Amino acid sequence: MENILDIIDSIAHEKGLPPEKVKESIKTAFVQTAKRVINPNYAYEAEIDEETKTLMLNQVITVVADDAPELESEEAEAYMSLTEAKENDDDIEVGDQFQIEHSLEDHGRTAAMSLHREMEFHIQRLVEDDMFSKYKSKIGTIATGRVTSVDQDQSTYIEMDEVRAVLPMKSRIKGEVFKVGDIVQAVVRRVNIDKANGIQIELSRTSPKFLEELLALEVPEIKDELVVIERSARIPGERAKIALYTTSPKIDPIGATVGVKGVRINAVSEELLNESIDCIEYTTVPELFIARVMSPAIISAVTVKGSEEEGNLKAIVTLPSDQKSKAIGKSGINIRLASMISGYVIELVEQDGGGAIEDSAVEEKKDDISALESLFN
Repeated sequence: MENILDIIDSIAHEKGLPPEKVKESIKTAFVQTAKRVINPNYAYEAEIDEETKTLMLNQVITVVADDAPELESEEAEAYMSLTEAKENDDDIEVGDQFQIEHSLEDHGRTAAMSLHREMEFHIQRLVEDDMFSKYKSKIGTIATGRVTSVDQDQSTYIEMDEVRAVLPMKSRIKGEVFKVGDIVQAVVRRVNIDKANGIQIELSRTSPKFLEELLALEVPEIKDELVVIERSARIPGERAKIALYTTSPKIDPIGATVGVKGVRINAVSEELLNESIDCIEYTTVPELFIARVMSPAIISAVTVKGSEEEGNLKAIVTLPSDQKSKAIGKSGINIRLASMISGYVIELVEQDGGGAIEDSAVEEKKDDISALESLFN
């Protein structure tokens, strides 16, 4: 085929693909077409002459020993016995190859139509592979798109650039309702590709990663990695906890994240249907970290047991009886989040003596925690 390089450059430019990959796809299309319309048992090679810009399709025949099993196989046409080969060239040896040129144009309209389909197929696969790599790299990042439809299972389909993604009902915040035309933000959770359905992108608005990415958009210090989100946990639409630390002694990680009068954290909360977000300063000291994540409860003491290797981490949290309801939270939400973000199974133990304690005692416990924190800061 003449001017094949011009065709390759045109396709590469139109589809935004690397010319070398397009070239390989075109060569594969020629080989597959030859197998379809000439002989499926032949071995073919497609080569492109850079100077003449032409593509040559050659049947490749391999020389084998006279008693080689390949001569009796289904692919026998791809082989020639040494004796037969020497009739054409006395110097030929076992393992040598020679080529017979073929032209698909000699096989008429059927070959032309078959080649067209093969080229379309392989270029489309190349486009899909390129897009797959592109979106695979976006897993864990925020994508924005327009709602195109909502099916009977309440899965929301969102158009993003050149692909359509799905936001399953399970990955929507409780109470959210989307309609066609809405602009939706979500984090890319999963990207798959298969021959039947092409690229499939699944989004999520319930993942803790979505919260983290929203914060990175609102808080420049997080985007610039001056403030780092070490851990996060969510009960979507209700409450979340994020553990932060700073890489700069000049920055308060909590203050930077919350913003003046809470403007930054409130903007994120609104996107999450007014989800309440607790900001906690991260520490590598487990007892201190657990005491912090149990906020707003005031904790008297924390004892940790087990090991991460054995998967049996447990924290015994001692607290005044009047702090127990705060520690547990509405419907157990506070202790669940504390356990999720810390990685510990948390057991609450009321302080000896029970009953409500005086305000002065509460303040005393606050001082105890402050003193504990000062030891590690």
